[in-house]
Amino acid sequence: MDTEDLRAFVEVADAGGVSAAARRLGVSKSIVSRRLVRLEAELGVQLLARTTRGAALTEAGAAFRDHAARVSSEIDAARETLQPAGDLTGRLRVAMPLTIGPTHFAPVLAELARRHPRLHIHSSYSDRFVDLIAEGFDCAIRVGYLQDSSLVTRRVGAIYGKFLASPAYIEAHGAPEAPEEIAGHQALMQGTETWQFMDGDKVVTIHPQGRYKADNGVALAAAAAAGLGVAWLPDCVTDPYVASGALVPIMTRYPPPSAGAYVVRPPGNHPSRKIRVLTELLIECLEEDPRLAAVGR
Repeated sequence: MDTEDLRAFVEVADAGGVSAAARRLGVSKSIVSRRLVRLEAELGVQLLARTTRGAALTEAGAAFRDHAARVSSEIDAARETLQPAGDLTGRLRVAMPLTIGPTHFAPVLAELARRHPRLHIHSSYSDRFVDLIAEGFDCAIRVGYLQDSSLVTRRVGAIYGKFLASPAYIEAHGAPEAPEEIAGHQALMQGTETWQFMDGDKVVTIHPQGRYKADNGVALAAAAAAGLGVAWLPDCVTDPYVASGALVPIMTRYPPPSAGAYVVRPPGNHPSRKIRVLTELLIECLEEDPRLAAVGR
């Protein structure tokens, strides 16, 4: 039984379709389909029911999936023991935020590629939370406050941010001094998120309102500098604005709670060595480089 056939089946089962599995494996859809046909022919059972929307496990496929995943994982672990010490091979597909990914995390990926010349790295930048399994990513770097999910997370650094507004906005509308005063101001937001404030040891949660929204922190910083409202943004985005006087920190008595930078991966017993090495390198870089140490929300 070919281990690549097993791996293709597991990826299709987890992603719910051939296209997503092909992206994750880095091969064409036709190759994935051939592997599935070959595996089902060898086993003499139908593992997947193909539909116009993707593929669903049959009863036999559901029973076989965990066994196939375990065998694939054990083969991967065995291959890693045969590699030269420290040498990584294969492909690593990583998603990260657009706001700070190119400036703060891309250098870490570049260093990973330099240290491991046989490793193929595919990175994607977006401020939305991608579906790691459906979209074929090995892991993601995420920042902020993570919601509960089935994903496995590892914190790699601290996140710091501020509440800010422009001098022009403050002159025209005043500056809120306490969390409850946010309701009387235009908030610049990514969507319908909540804002959190530290009142001593207590966390205060507010649901702000505003007419200007963007899914990118850099765009929100520009809007804040233009006097459109108050914003909660990461230090790494707003430090130049604060240094120039274009933005002013507000509500410093009620700072946002510190958040984190995380490596997030799909559920499984053990992360691949590629993800472990990336995680360790991120921790190393965030500790050693002052510019990266406070990467923001």
